[in-house]
Amino acid sequence: MSIGRTYAVAILGLGGTLVEIEADLASGLPGLSLIGLPDRALGEAGDRVRSALLNAGLALPPRKLTVNLSPAALPKQGSGFDLGIALACLSASGVIAGGVLDDFVHIGELALDGRVRPTSGVLPAVIAARAAGRTRVVVPWANLEEAQLVPGMLIYGVRSVRDAAILHGAELAPVDVEPLRVAPVDGTQPTVDIDLADIVGNEDAIDALVVAAAGGHHMFMLGPPGAGKTMLAARLPGILPDLSLDDALDVASMRSLTGQGNIGSLPTRPPFEAPHHSATAAALVGGGAGIIKPGAAARASHGVLFLDETPEFSTVVLDALRQPLESGTLTIARASGSALFPARFQLIMAANPCPCGQYGVRDGECTCTPMMRRRYLGKLSGPLMDRIDIQLRVERVSSVALACSDGSYRSSAEARVLVSNARERARARLAQTPWCTNSEVPGSFLRSDAVRLPRKVTTSLDRALERGQLTMRGYDRVLRVAWTVADTEGSDQPTAEHINRAVYLRKGVA
Repeated sequence: MSIGRTYAVAILGLGGTLVEIEADLASGLPGLSLIGLPDRALGEAGDRVRSALLNAGLALPPRKLTVNLSPAALPKQGSGFDLGIALACLSASGVIAGGVLDDFVHIGELALDGRVRPTSGVLPAVIAARAAGRTRVVVPWANLEEAQLVPGMLIYGVRSVRDAAILHGAELAPVDVEPLRVAPVDGTQPTVDIDLADIVGNEDAIDALVVAAAGGHHMFMLGPPGAGKTMLAARLPGILPDLSLDDALDVASMRSLTGQGNIGSLPTRPPFEAPHHSATAAALVGGGAGIIKPGAAARASHGVLFLDETPEFSTVVLDALRQPLESGTLTIARASGSALFPARFQLIMAANPCPCGQYGVRDGECTCTPMMRRRYLGKLSGPLMDRIDIQLRVERVSSVALACSDGSYRSSAEARVLVSNARERARARLAQTPWCTNSEVPGSFLRSDAVRLPRKVTTSLDRALERGQLTMRGYDRVLRVAWTVADTEGSDQPTAEHINRAVYLRKGVA
């Protein structure tokens, strides 16, 4: 009896688990049986592996092969185990010396001609291998650049299973084959020629957008069509700071999981997701019958999730965001297991005041009944709105404001400097805590002796809580916004004026 073993990675969500692949060659009828809780795609790996090895000139002996994927109770999905299974079988049959594969992790799907196909999710798989203490990973040639984005890893790219066997010491003559490729994807966010200076008027909305960017706060804008809500939201990513290395790896891993092609470089700018209002809950937060895929909320992590015409979304879809808004993570449970995705995004919502959009507009003629207006905005549940830090009414720009415009508005570059400076102040203040931005700080910390504000500063806020105009969660969120307003103005701590400004930003649509 001869046993060959190597390792692969089982991806679930954005994380992964190291899987040991054992191949046992024994007497019996020729065949390859796969055990260890594979899904349907992985269950068909036996036929792919046999054909790939045969066509690569590495036919397996006519004996019984049993391949075990351990831990056996862990669900395994996808075809990325093919390469590891093939090499474990070659080790069991003596083509590769025993023990050579023990230090390697193998990721890749096999074509029937023996070439190695590119695989989605290579980047998070390599990150999971590094977390498990492994340093050597073999990946498809087309995914080599993507895998090399993970620092501290020794990555090998192979064109075929024959090349992989030669890499591990098999005495075989190399055969030159054309590698299978995928279209490269630029990891950076596509650049669009938009600037904050393009917006005329709406100074309050621009200031609120800068505060939202500086503190990572969620924002809701209510206003008639043409008021500039979409323009404001589209310019938010442009004033956010560049991604850190860890955040960039998360964003690139998400793109790798969704199969957007070969990731050749790490993104530098925050992502921007704007799903259509017909999106389902699975499209927004993630899901799937087989492999659990991330939704728009997960893909927007470390960036912006923009919901235009928010009341047109299903109430069930909107309420699915309540948990990730609070925790910063998305947990999707299925019968096969639970997938965990990051969801530390900034939510920007925009809505008209009524279905026709003319309610409250000067010289506008609203055709909606009071019941229609209540039903329209009633889709935005109280618990969801209570989690939105900034709620602002945006009005249409008047002809007077347009005529007085001299083009001297703050540009995106200037706003980004202001936002970066404010975030640096917050980061320095929170250096001894696990938080980086004001939006992450819990209310218990803001009300603790470490940073508690004098009662004379919070008088208006306390009064709003006593009158029931704010919940306790709303009280804490106003404090967060007040600290951000102070950071943008270079103050050491909020003043009464900053608190009043934060209350206005919180209750601007009331």
